[in-house]
Amino acid sequence: MSTNSDLQARRTAAIPRGVATAYPVFAERAEGSELWDKDGKRFIDFAGGIAVLNTGHRHPKVIAAVKKQLDAFTHTAFQIVPYEPYIELCERLNKLVPISGPVKSLLFSTGAEAVENAVKIARAFTGRTNVIAFSGSFHGRTLMASALTGKVAPYKKKFGPMPGGVWHAPFPVPQFGVTVADSLRAIEYLFRADVDPVNVAAFILEPVQGEGGFHPAPTELLEGLRKLCDQHGILLIADEVQTGFARTGKLFGIEHSGVEPDIMTIAKSLAGGFPLSGVVGRADVMDGPEPGGLGGTYAGSPLACAAALAVLDVIEEEKLVERANTLGKKIKDDLQRISQRNDTVAMSAIRGPGAMIAFDVVKARGGEEPDADATKRVTSAALAEGLVLLSCGVHANTIRILMPLTISDEVLAEGMAKLERALVIANG
Repeated sequence: MSTNSDLQARRTAAIPRGVATAYPVFAERAEGSELWDKDGKRFIDFAGGIAVLNTGHRHPKVIAAVKKQLDAFTHTAFQIVPYEPYIELCERLNKLVPISGPVKSLLFSTGAEAVENAVKIARAFTGRTNVIAFSGSFHGRTLMASALTGKVAPYKKKFGPMPGGVWHAPFPVPQFGVTVADSLRAIEYLFRADVDPVNVAAFILEPVQGEGGFHPAPTELLEGLRKLCDQHGILLIADEVQTGFARTGKLFGIEHSGVEPDIMTIAKSLAGGFPLSGVVGRADVMDGPEPGGLGGTYAGSPLACAAALAVLDVIEEEKLVERANTLGKKIKDDLQRISQRNDTVAMSAIRGPGAMIAFDVVKARGGEEPDADATKRVTSAALAEGLVLLSCGVHANTIRILMPLTISDEVLAEGMAKLERALVIANG
């Protein structure tokens, strides 16, 4: 039987270093909010496959739906021989998204693929080429998605010139001294100095930045962007890949603002661990591309569609939107208490809507200077304690918490206790 060390050696020899792995532990099995590695050690999962497992590992209803689909067929390519689960899922998504009027959807496999196609759709509908994204954003690792991403290392490093027609504006973050007024002023300057708004197809942003550090987009920013879009005929794309499907205490993150996007990208927790993504938007916008211009061999896999339909049922039946808010309050209360201790690493800026929670590790209590080294010590100590935990942020000093929304109160409390011990251990 393989061990973690055996597999790490094989992984190093067989797989290029460009695919980074956070920890040298290898999954053997997983259930709910827990997983066990090849050495038999149990972990509480506060990473959730990077926000993919809102309904947990192997939710029984999701697994049952996939098994049923396996007995029917696994693949036809929707562009060749279509199938009902794809249509049914799109019909349900069209009713759920916060977009007024007729809505249409189409499905893909990954978040980056959804983003790429959202840009294609926006360009086809508007007849324009330019797209404005934001600093600190993350939209994927394909070339256009990397261009949109507002962070150089590691997403753009060594990959040569990025695709043209992409511009960035500063994202408002209080810790960085950037206000909404600063962001909107920078966009107006872009319009005057670099790109005519009549040539801008879309703005794209995350309602809560993911890799950038779990910074929520202020309602004032979204309202300002909506106003600019309406004024100049620009489309607003909400990248809901990480914020979607109950994580933020709403089904979609942008619902906190009351601002309607024209297009939304979705993925991650849509299918409970099966690869599936999508683009949802105004029907007239979505019909912009010509027939054959969109699609993909594995896009909208029937197995993933079956899983996604079950995921939507679970979210509704188990009231995971409400559960996200309950979990988020418990986590924030715990973090506030822990932050008052004098024997942990210094913590600041506890934040996030619903159960999309993060905090920063800083060099001094009451300060703002990032401490990336201490952050690494926290995640390493957490792993040793049996807790899978991720960091993020443009300064690599943000701890993010993405446990499944189906986690029990008992397992959550156990996980938070492990996090508290890790914060003490990391302080030396």
